[in-house]
Amino acid sequence: MTAAGTGGGRALIRRHSLREQIADALRDEMMAGRLPAGRNFTVKEIADIYGVSATPAREALVDLAAQGLLVSEPHRGFTVPEFSWHDFLEIFEARTLLTDNALRHLSGRPHGYDWSRLASLRRRADAAARAARAGQLDVLVGCDLRFWQEAAGVLCNGRIADYLGWLRIQSWMFAAPHLRAGGDLAGVCWDRHGELVDRIEARDRAGAHRIVNDYNLATVELLARRLGQPLDGVAVLRLLREPLIPPPAAPAERPPAAAPRPASAAVGLGRVPMPRFVPPGRFARPFRPGSGEPAAGR
Repeated sequence: MTAAGTGGGRALIRRHSLREQIADALRDEMMAGRLPAGRNFTVKEIADIYGVSATPAREALVDLAAQGLLVSEPHRGFTVPEFSWHDFLEIFEARTLLTDNALRHLSGRPHGYDWSRLASLRRRADAAARAARAGQLDVLVGCDLRFWQEAAGVLCNGRIADYLGWLRIQSWMFAAPHLRAGGDLAGVCWDRHGELVDRIEARDRAGAHRIVNDYNLATVELLARRLGQPLDGVAVLRLLREPLIPPPAAPAERPPAAAPRPASAAVGLGRVPMPRFVPPGRFARPFRPGSGEPAAGR
């Protein structure tokens, strides 16, 4: 295995957050299909490629394995998993159900949305759409991932954004090799990112919902055609094809009520901190292996 853009030499990376940077680089390689399913490598191999010690290389590989993006095999190192068509449909169904439910029911949140993200969302939309129209798969996978992470971030729900990001990474790991094998991709992949930003900016929730549904439907139909797979029995397709059901009227916004005093405080125990579940998929700012700089358009 060689790092992208290195010509077979060592990849140059910055000397902070090595663990995250190595994990990001490997994740991007897998998303773009440059590290194919079944590819096996050891901690030493990764450490040599990136010119680091074994510790950050091992930590990065363990992190990716914990996220389900690598398989740890005793005495053999780590292997890129193989996702089947059935696996992809499960990923697709989970993604569809989560996005559809969020768009139907999060419109009346008392604290609203994070509209400050719109400028960044627009830039990411432009980059993703350009890559899709040009058929630049290596660029598209990263731009598309970060566009949807930013779009989910508008909802002000980091857990939804993280989980959707994790599902989308696995989707690309399955899809990219099949798309790459099909030849020229110019104009093939979905490119309506800018239209979605228009709908979000206009506060047109129903319009945004329809475009997100179109994205999910276009994704699964494209891959089904490429692989010659039927879509019979994929129940969630009706959510994407049927007219939207108007959601319940949002209640009038009210000032947030004061949080109740924890019962434990009354008996002098203090508040017991709950562990925060951090879903896989929240990543540090990625970099292009071999350049030491963030990837273009991300």
